[in-house]
Amino acid sequence: MKVLGIGNAIVDVICKVEDKFIAQNKLTKSTMKLVDEIEFKKLLSNLKIEETISGGSVANSIVGLSQLGNKVGFIGKVSDDNLGNKYEEGLKKESVEFFYSKKKEIIPTGTCLILITPDSERTMVTFLGTAGKINENDINTSAVKNSEILFLEGYLWDEGDPKKAFEKAINSANKVAMSLSDLFCVERHKQNFLELVKDRLDIIFANEQEYMSLIDAKKFDEVINFAKEINKLIVITRGDKGAVAINKNEVIECSAKKNLKIKDLTGAGDLFAGGFLHGLINNKSTKESLETGTEMSSKVIQIIGARLN
Repeated sequence: MKVLGIGNAIVDVICKVEDKFIAQNKLTKSTMKLVDEIEFKKLLSNLKIEETISGGSVANSIVGLSQLGNKVGFIGKVSDDNLGNKYEEGLKKESVEFFYSKKKEIIPTGTCLILITPDSERTMVTFLGTAGKINENDINTSAVKNSEILFLEGYLWDEGDPKKAFEKAINSANKVAMSLSDLFCVERHKQNFLELVKDRLDIIFANEQEYMSLIDAKKFDEVINFAKEINKLIVITRGDKGAVAINKNEVIECSAKKNLKIKDLTGAGDLFAGGFLHGLINNKSTKESLETGTEMSSKVIQIIGARLN
């Protein structure tokens, strides 16, 4: 298997809202907020659902890799309930091997409310459900060992059981890639993420904001210097400024696509990572990998939702 993803198995519920909805509910635009089931249902009760789809950051990247013709798998915790069944069906339909045997859990399958404002920005409200309860018993080590790259997400990292699951997976992996996921995650787990980036990971994906926060940088040049020092493959997305990869001492840039009809930025980073990893596992150059990532992300932002049809 080329890539095995481990991430939050979450069903995305996509809704269009006005900016005032974000303000009224004290949400911060373009970030992710964790809520309990009661708050989640309260928010959802006032909204019209556009689409419901199997989601989760790394799962979206894995589906993108599958659509590009790669043999891939995914581990994520769901309950044996209606949403859990939908989740598994969604992966199977995309030819992704699901290395998890679901059972009836006390807590239901996780859900993420994706609120799209008129400027196409997405604000996420997540009830992690059973996804956030992943533990080391949920990790299929033979699947990890049999994959060229293990791909993890920062959203999943948390003290306790998830951390142990991460450790077990990393210890069995051939090569480890991770997305830092969100500014909220970086600020919440800064010290742990910094240790992971420096000592445990081989490939790291994040946007400019997330890297700046991780190392408390004032200027982007500091991020470049940090990346050169730690000698990893660091991939940085910069919105309309394109993307940059730092591989040892080499800095490779790729410009963003122009004149796109942007509908929804959900999944842009996920599909970018999927496209980049596709290049990497198929022996393309770093520049070509950046271009494939850019191509995939520019396609997904022109549709609603985080997965290409």
